[in-house]
Amino acid sequence: MDDLLALSSAMIDAGELSQPANRVTNRLSEVADGVAVVESFSHAWLLRTGEGLVVVDCSGPQTAGAVVDAVRGWTSDPVHTIVYTHGHIDHVGGSGAFVADGRDRGHRDPRVLAHTNVDARFDRYDRTNGWNMAVNARQFGGINPAHNMGVGGAARFLPADTARPTDTFATAVRSRVGDVELDLRHHRGETDDHAWVWVPERRAVLCGDFVTWVFPNAGNPQKVQRYPGEWATALREMAALEPELLLPAHGLPVAGRERIARMLDTIATTLERLVDGVIDLMNAGAPLDEIVRTVRVPDDVLALPYLRPVYDEPEFVVRNIWRLYGGWWDGDPSTVKPPAKAALAAEVAALAGGAATLVRRARELSAAGDHRLACSLVELAVGAAPDDREAHAARADLYAARRSAERSLMAKGVFAAAARASAERVAERVADR
Repeated sequence: MDDLLALSSAMIDAGELSQPANRVTNRLSEVADGVAVVESFSHAWLLRTGEGLVVVDCSGPQTAGAVVDAVRGWTSDPVHTIVYTHGHIDHVGGSGAFVADGRDRGHRDPRVLAHTNVDARFDRYDRTNGWNMAVNARQFGGINPAHNMGVGGAARFLPADTARPTDTFATAVRSRVGDVELDLRHHRGETDDHAWVWVPERRAVLCGDFVTWVFPNAGNPQKVQRYPGEWATALREMAALEPELLLPAHGLPVAGRERIARMLDTIATTLERLVDGVIDLMNAGAPLDEIVRTVRVPDDVLALPYLRPVYDEPEFVVRNIWRLYGGWWDGDPSTVKPPAKAALAAEVAALAGGAATLVRRARELSAAGDHRLACSLVELAVGAAPDDREAHAARADLYAARRSAERSLMAKGVFAAAARASAERVAERVADR
C-alpha cells in the first residue's frame, strides 16, 4: 500500500507538485485503521463498521469492476451503505457493480444515502442524454469516461444500473452504521446536490469534490450552474470542525490539523475573492468583458500543488459568477438581440475583402501568439464561407495551436473538438474532388 498521507504532506509543505496528485491506479490504500481508499476516477472511500462497509462514492462505470476487485482484496464484508457526495457520473456510475457484487455474494442490497436533488439530477441526465454524451466526449478530448451501453445498444450517459438513492436529506442528517457515525451536510458548490461527511470518531471529513487537488471546478463552460460562494462556505464549515484527516474524492488524502486548515482556508479565500471581485465590478456597472479581463487569481496561488488550473480555470469561474448573479446578457447592448452569426460574418468578410483575407490575418495573429483574436477572425471566415477548404484548414490549425497553449482540460477539450471538426470538413472536401 502507498503512504498517501506522507506523499500529500510532503507536497503541501514544500508547495510543489512532485508527482501527480490525481491518480487512477485502481489500487487500495489504507490510510487509517478501517479507513481505505481505492484511487480511481473518482475515488471510492471505505469505512469498516460493525455492520458492514460504508462506501463513499463508487467511481464511474468504466473503472467500477477494478474498484470492486480492489475492495474485495481488502475485505469480504457486505456493503451496508453507499453515500453519494453528489450525482456526477464518476461518483455514482460504479454503484451498479457494487450492488451486483453484493447480490452475487448473497448480501442484502445496500442503503443509498444522498441529497434529495440527486434523483432530480438522474432524471435530467436521462432527459438530456445526447447533450451530456456530446459534452463529455468534447470535454475529455473525444473520450467519454461515462460511456455505457443501455437497452438495445443505445449509448447512455447515466448507466442503466446506477443505484437510485433510498434515503435522502435536504440540509443535514446523522446516521450511525455499527460503530461509525456519519454526519452528512449539504452545501451547493460544484453541484446543487453536493454533500460532505464528517466522521467524528475519526475527526475525518470526506469532502467529495469540494477539494480536488486542482483549481475548483466552479466554472465549467459546458455544464449547469456552479456556486463558488457557497463552495467557500462549505470549506469554512469543514475547517471549523478542525479535522485531522481530509479525504477527497479526487487527489490525495491529507493529514494534520494545521495543514488541512491552511489548505481549506486558501481554497475558500481564493473563491471568495473571485466572487467579491466580480460582484464589486457588477455593482460599479462594468460589463462582463471588462470583468473577465480584470478579476484575476495571483500566479503564486495558482502555483500551489492543490490549486493548479489544469481542469477548470479562474476565467471560467468569473463567467459563472456573472451568470449566477447577472444572468446571460454580457452588458453589450448589441448582444441582447444580435444578428445571425453567419450574417455578421458575411458582412465583416465583405468589408475585409473576402474570407481569405480573414484567414490570412488569423494565421498571422496565431503565429504571433494572439490565439484569442486569431480564432475570432477564423470563426468569421468560416461563418462567411462555411464550405471553404482553406478556411477550415486554417481553423483546424489555429485551434490545434490554441489547444497546445492552454492549461485547463476544459479549454483544451473545446479547442481540440473545434480542430477535429474542421479537419474532418477538410477531409470531406478532399474526398469530394
